Amino acid sequence: MSNLFGLSQLDYFRSSLDEHSRTLLASAVERITSAKRNGSRVMVVTGSGPNIHEGVTTLIAELIRVGLVDAVSTSSAVIAHEMAGSLDRVYRVDAEALGMDMAKMPRGDVFEFTCMTDSEIDSLKREMPLDDELLKRGSSLPHVNEIIKAAGNMAYPMGLRTERLAHEVLSLARMYGLPFETVAGWGCDEHTMLGAAARRNIPVLVTIPQLVGGGAVGMSIGDSIPVSERSMRISRMLASCDVIIESAVALTQEIHDGPFECYTGHGIWAWWSGQNTYSLKNKTLIRIDLDENLRKAVELNKTVQEAIDKGLPKTKAAKIPFRMEMSAFARHEGSIPIVGDIGKVWPLIAHDVAENFEIDLDFLSSSQDTPEGSAMRDWIVDNVKPLDVEKMRERSKTFAK
Repeated sequence: MSNLFGLSQLDYFRSSLDEHSRTLLASAVERITSAKRNGSRVMVVTGSGPNIHEGVTTLIAELIRVGLVDAVSTSSAVIAHEMAGSLDRVYRVDAEALGMDMAKMPRGDVFEFTCMTDSEIDSLKREMPLDDELLKRGSSLPHVNEIIKAAGNMAYPMGLRTERLAHEVLSLARMYGLPFETVAGWGCDEHTMLGAAARRNIPVLVTIPQLVGGGAVGMSIGDSIPVSERSMRISRMLASCDVIIESAVALTQEIHDGPFECYTGHGIWAWWSGQNTYSLKNKTLIRIDLDENLRKAVELNKTVQEAIDKGLPKTKAAKIPFRMEMSAFARHEGSIPIVGDIGKVWPLIAHDVAENFEIDLDFLSSSQDTPEGSAMRDWIVDNVKPLDVEKMRERSKTFAK
């Protein structure tokens, strides 16, 4: 694995940001660097689709590998995609011509097939039964189009494979009293967040607001450990990290200032009841977002806090659309809002922090709308492999001992 572009591409990304965002990006890099030099930990809170498509999750896996990221929370959809290899190539055919029940087909009336070699299909047959006739009919029909998309989604057979695999992972997770994500990580590719985290023994957990998604994977994640235990595990992750980076994710108010956080959140009664709580005070919250209202909300810090103190609606006081993730973020003194495309901002942060530590990154992501980003997506399809079931089973035997 090697970097797919040079400094000229990074210069282009940097110039695409406005002056304010470039300044805030430099502040974010300084905070992350300072935290790591002081022996503190860095956590990333990722959302779903864009983080997969822009190669951000693959980049975070690389940052985990080199020790610059120490904890991750994400969505159940991301877990499902990483189990299938992050990105894959699919082709679509006319579902009616294929003979499918049209009442059950998604919008567009197409059916998707994973692009696979004969050897890959033969290998998969040793794991699960495949419908050879369906594969034959699909390959013989004209392709509506062929695209790269988040892996293991709605394409046959890899989407179905991930759905079925979820039940085996859940069974092992319940057997050993572990989160689904931990067990899945045992078999995941080293270039996924799950796989990289498993190798370094750091936590990756799905947040409560992001449990819905990923089909059977999402339900299995929710069933693997109780919601209260998941909340406490996530709160301990947050408590152990001094820098929290939010990447294209919604509802973070319910993540970082949830039931056990006492500074901007609702943890006072958990503390009162003698439960384990933590505080966001003195931490750094970095958010990468395309919404300019995020920056405006931070600039209106005092206005937002005054509205809360008076029991008034924050939206009316700030006079801007107010999303749930803005509440604690806008009021926190350590907030850094970087308004920009995660596909351009993340490689800048990764490169600049790694350079401060003289670390050579083997992978650096790129915005998917550039030639380098297109090459990166091809690289992920070709090199990031789906979960290895046998590897997961072997690791489970070691854990049992």
